[in-house]
Amino acid sequence: MKTYIPFFPDSIQGQAILDNFVRTKRLLKYRDNEGVKNTIQRGMPLYEVENTENVGENPTQNKIIRGECLSACAYLKANDIKVDLVYIDPPFASGADYAKKVYLRKNPHLAKAIEEAEENLDFDELKAFEEKMYGDIWNKEDYLNWMYENLMAIKSIMSDTASIYVHLDWHIGHYVKILMDEVFGEDNFRNEIVWCYNGPSVVKNAFPRKHDNIFYYTKTDENIFNGIYVPHKSGLHNTGQVFGDMENEDEQRVKELLERGKMIEDWWIDIYPVDRVRAEILDYSTQKPEALLERIIKASSNKGMIVADFFGGSGVTAAVAAKLGRHFIHTDIGVNSIQTVRDRLKSQEASFEVLEIKDGVSLYRNPQQTMDNLHKFIEGLRNEDSLDSFWEGYISDSKDKKMPVYIPNLLDHNTKVLDVAWISRIINEAIPDLDEEVKKVIVYYVDIDDEKEILNYIKEQTTTLVEIELRDLKPILANALMADVVQYEVKNEAGKYVITIKKIFSERLKTSIDNFNLKRQHNALQKEKIDDKVSKPLSLIDISKNGLELIETISIDSTNQNGIWQSDAEIKIDKNSFVVLNGKKTKEFWNGTITCTQKPLRLKVRNIAGDETIINF
Repeated sequence: MKTYIPFFPDSIQGQAILDNFVRTKRLLKYRDNEGVKNTIQRGMPLYEVENTENVGENPTQNKIIRGECLSACAYLKANDIKVDLVYIDPPFASGADYAKKVYLRKNPHLAKAIEEAEENLDFDELKAFEEKMYGDIWNKEDYLNWMYENLMAIKSIMSDTASIYVHLDWHIGHYVKILMDEVFGEDNFRNEIVWCYNGPSVVKNAFPRKHDNIFYYTKTDENIFNGIYVPHKSGLHNTGQVFGDMENEDEQRVKELLERGKMIEDWWIDIYPVDRVRAEILDYSTQKPEALLERIIKASSNKGMIVADFFGGSGVTAAVAAKLGRHFIHTDIGVNSIQTVRDRLKSQEASFEVLEIKDGVSLYRNPQQTMDNLHKFIEGLRNEDSLDSFWEGYISDSKDKKMPVYIPNLLDHNTKVLDVAWISRIINEAIPDLDEEVKKVIVYYVDIDDEKEILNYIKEQTTTLVEIELRDLKPILANALMADVVQYEVKNEAGKYVITIKKIFSERLKTSIDNFNLKRQHNALQKEKIDDKVSKPLSLIDISKNGLELIETISIDSTNQNGIWQSDAEIKIDKNSFVVLNGKKTKEFWNGTITCTQKPLRLKVRNIAGDETIINF
């Protein structure tokens, strides 16, 4: 069930919407601006929020939220939760796909042989393949409309002394700066921080692009700011030359200034990217270094304040906030992000609750992978190159022949709610471009605003004779979630419960690995044809019959039979195949079992790609 929460008491007054910027010979007016106005006026979608897990006592109400920025902000506003600092590292509209490297673990039945190996395994020897996390491929208009709504939502839950840092680069940052001027006000702009870094570059016909832009705004002029200081360069502490004939009071003040150091400017060259900080690497695309967030959090918040990140990724904001004595809210739409930050914070002994926004969308890992897999679950759906990109493909039958199919973009919440405005766009913009032979189209939706009103609108429209059939996408999305098959054995040995994992089978991972191997073989054959040489044997990925190489985490709940998960015993196998026992790192290899002192009620098994299977005893 969904309601709407207003962005502000008077959400439009004083706010321009993208189309008020006039430049020579060009008006920056984007398609669907009216749609943005309508959604801002309608408010933020508020859905039911389910608490799925508690870690620790959590007296400070730290939160990990799986869901979109807009819905998370609606939940926070409905519960009167204000945040004091926001850092976001949203998609850069870079046109790139981002993938997670997935590592196979060592089979525990080979543990004795592995124990004789070196303590630190060679990373090059680890078997891994990649799975897409999200595609940062946006139409500029859609991106800016989407970003505008997110910024408006974030502003609505910021305290009066709060600040926001938005991390982007050259792709789209200059446009977002204009949006931030509108949302937060030009007078509340504080800095454009330039984060500089070194490294290899693929740019050949220009200077290498080696900096990101971080736009720093405040909600009001009463913001929190703690200057960050660094030591003066050598020579400045020659106090005999500096003081001269000063009075004692002036001398003391200068000494204090020298000891405090120099406030850093808005260009940062002393923070390395995360790929040069090996201890922090989580193999998570777009991961940022802790030093960057430490500087921002120290500068714009005090201990006990709430720090939020609505595109949380690897969880660096939450992790650093917890270390610095702040409270945190981590939000992300992808299950891999939620799992990564959950494990990261647990290893820091942080306490928090894990929440999931029940917006009716059952995601397979993340929106991108769900979209990529929809063709498998919509019977008869086929690609058609001649169709406009608005249509996902077509379904054919003997009566209506080829029927173009529209599917909402799960990466863009604006397309999830089917309303009269969206149907009007389909009728007046998309359908007229179809071939005359088309007699019917199929329109899928995740959420529908007023089905009776939409059906009446379709019935009364006279601009097309094409029939429009509406279909709910949610049952199909539910089919996309398929649990792994886990075989196990439970024994009570001397008052302890020992669970042995005998076998795991993951149809999804098997398909991913098969596709990976086929691609490698194809690429090798192509290279052999070009080089006219016999290629060396390929290192393909093989899975044993019991499939235990596919397990990343095992958790036992001895407290709750259902509902909120309580992890009373937990083993994580890291990418080097070492065991992390109840959040503590070890140098031991997994032996295929997990032990707990209380009777287990539920078992959760997470595979290396993030799919979780829960078994009730």
